[in-house]
Amino acid sequence: MTASKPIVAIVGRQNVGKSTLLNKMVGRRLAIVEDLPGTTRDRVIASVSWRDVEFTVVDTGGLEFDARSSVARGVQEQIETAIDGADVIIFLVDVRSGVIAADMEMADRLRRVKKPVLLAANKADNEKLEVGAVDFYQLGLGEPVAISAYHGRGTAELLDRIIALVPAPAPTTAEPEFMKIAIAGRPNVGKSMLLNALVGEERAIVDDAPGTTRDAIDTVVDFDGQSVLLIDTAGIRKRGRIGGGVERYSVIRALRAIDRADIVLLVLDAMEMITAQDTHIAGYIQQAAKGVVVVVNKWDLVEEENTDEWDQYLRSQLKFMAYATVVYASAKHGEGVDRIIPTARQIYQQRGKRIGTAEVNNIVQQAVAAHILPRKGNKRLKILYATQAEVNPPTFVFFVSDAKLVHFSYHRYLESRLRQAFGFTGTPLRLVFKTRGEGP
Repeated sequence: MTASKPIVAIVGRQNVGKSTLLNKMVGRRLAIVEDLPGTTRDRVIASVSWRDVEFTVVDTGGLEFDARSSVARGVQEQIETAIDGADVIIFLVDVRSGVIAADMEMADRLRRVKKPVLLAANKADNEKLEVGAVDFYQLGLGEPVAISAYHGRGTAELLDRIIALVPAPAPTTAEPEFMKIAIAGRPNVGKSMLLNALVGEERAIVDDAPGTTRDAIDTVVDFDGQSVLLIDTAGIRKRGRIGGGVERYSVIRALRAIDRADIVLLVLDAMEMITAQDTHIAGYIQQAAKGVVVVVNKWDLVEEENTDEWDQYLRSQLKFMAYATVVYASAKHGEGVDRIIPTARQIYQQRGKRIGTAEVNNIVQQAVAAHILPRKGNKRLKILYATQAEVNPPTFVFFVSDAKLVHFSYHRYLESRLRQAFGFTGTPLRLVFKTRGEGP
């Protein structure tokens, strides 16, 4: 049984502070924040954890008003996107601007949706501005939450309201026991053709037009006596190129498909350099802690097939995913395709590997002896013991004197030592640090 994380969509007109709110909720700068209308041209996706509840936040970008699109059409596209893909909708308005016609029109549509809607009045930077939030009662969406995304005022209350509304994390869909592989990547890199090559027959429409596949398509196939579920996802468009409601909805579908998978085939185009959107997708795969095979497709079109140079280039561009396995292939001609499923199967086995506590602690103690432990002032980190708590993904829990003393570089060092000792090729590792006395 599996359950995707709930999706919370932030909707609203331009320049009301959606990107700033996303950054505040996540706790680090992920979206471009600039005091210019229309800066966010695509949706930005990130995982948020609040009071032990995890959900995915999607910044939808702002409504655009120009000669080519009416207010009604813009409202319809964005709101329908949120309705189709999200579990909870945050309608963000600007307390400094007050209630304007675009807010009224958007609220009119939101009042008819059958999904929870939270009204958040942003830019209430002080008590005087906070009082202005009451004007938004006239939108008919209940009590507005006065917040300042920039300063963090009211955001804790908003997060509390979100977790009260998101669906319970209980599994809702029965998934097969066998390995699940999602095929993900930008449009037109050859995902559907790769699916056909893997299956051996035309299971998906192959077309040179980007975005042909709109929904995730499941295909169960047998590889050497083992059933595998292949999920062909809709292409995730380049930044600034996501179109109307159907295209935007397909992005959420792709993310849900990745959440369902054990292993993700990240398909790249050998004829193009790695784009920002490629790294964006890779980042989500890493964030979701899925195993990954980087498939460099259209390899037959490369004049000098120097895999060593490409390996070096990929490592430089995907530094956060150094554990990934790379396969060079041509879906069109079938070259290298036969290596993909065996590689994914090996990674799946690595994700299910469990290491005994004694073995883990032996390696950890060796690591501690070989590297100076972090300290802050007079306090030095002490690692009491470690154990593997979960598989798929492999999760290690370290009980320490003070978890706040574990900085990023030492976290990375311990992960490297675990990989050197036990492998875990192709899969991220989750390292959890608990201060002594916090419990299991």
